[in-house]
Amino acid sequence: MSRTGIATGPNALRGIVMMCLGMACLAINDAFAKYLTDVYSPVQILFLRNLIALPFAVIIAVRLGGWDAMRTRRPGLHLLRGTLWLAAATLFFTGLRYLGLAEATVLIFAAPVIITGISALFLGETVGWRRWSAVLVGLVGVIVVVRPGGDAFQAASLFPLATAFLYAILMISSRWVPAEESLWTTMVFQVLAAGALAGLASLWFWTPVALSDLWLFIGIALAGTLGMTLITEAFRFSEAAVVAPFDYTALIWATLLGYLIWNETPDAMTWLGAAIIIGSGIFIILREARPG
Repeated sequence: MSRTGIATGPNALRGIVMMCLGMACLAINDAFAKYLTDVYSPVQILFLRNLIALPFAVIIAVRLGGWDAMRTRRPGLHLLRGTLWLAAATLFFTGLRYLGLAEATVLIFAAPVIITGISALFLGETVGWRRWSAVLVGLVGVIVVVRPGGDAFQAASLFPLATAFLYAILMISSRWVPAEESLWTTMVFQVLAAGALAGLASLWFWTPVALSDLWLFIGIALAGTLGMTLITEAFRFSEAAVVAPFDYTALIWATLLGYLIWNETPDAMTWLGAAIIIGSGIFIILREARPG
C-alpha cells in the first residue's frame, strides 16, 4: 500500500500491463474500423463485428463467470445499454471517416469529465470545487482540440464528442445493473443487443462484403473482444485508481497506428488539448478514489 492509500505490488503491475495491452487492442480495433469505413457503413461494420465476436464473448463469459453469466434479470436494461453502445460506436466510426485516429481518440477522453458533470447536475452526487475545476479545465482542453469558429475547425469532431457523451451515460447506467450479475453477463448481453440492433439497421446500408475484407472483420472482432476482456481483468487485479489512468495510453497506440498506416501527425494544438484533457481526467479519477 502506497502513501496515497492506493494498492501497489505484483497485482497492480499485472493490472497496469493488462490495461495497456487492452487499450492497444482497442486502438487496433479502431484502426480496422477506420480502414473499413471507406467501403462499409458503420452499422454494417458493427453488426459483423458483433456477430463474429459473440461466440468468443460467450466462451469467455462461461469460462470466467460460469453458466450464471448467461442469465440476466434485467434484459430491458441490457437492451438500453446495447442501444447506447451501438449509437456511441456508430458516431465514433463515422467520425473516423473524416478525422485522424489520434484526434478522434483524444476527444473520447472527455468521457470522465462528462461523467462527473452529469453525476453532479442530474444524479445529485456531491462534487467538490476541485473536481468542478477539473471538469472546467477538461472542457477547455476539448475547446483547444476542436477549435470552434477557427479555420482548423472540423464539424466531424462533433462525432467523437457525442460518442464521449453517450459513453458517459453508458458508464453511469452500469450502476443499475444488478450486483449479482457479473461483468461477463454485461459484456455478452451488450454484444448481443448491439449486434441485433446493428443487424436491423444495416439492412438499409448493406454493401456486399469482399472476401479480401473478411480478415479485417475477423480482426476487428478479435481485437475488440480481447481488448475489453483485458481491460475488465485489469480492474479485477487492481484498484480502479491504479489502472484507470493507463486508459490514456490509447493515445500512444492511436498516434502510432495513424502515422504508420495513414501518415497522420497530430498538430501542436491537438497535443496541447490532449494534455489538458488527460490531466483533468486523471485528477478526477484519483480524486474520486480518495476515501472520505
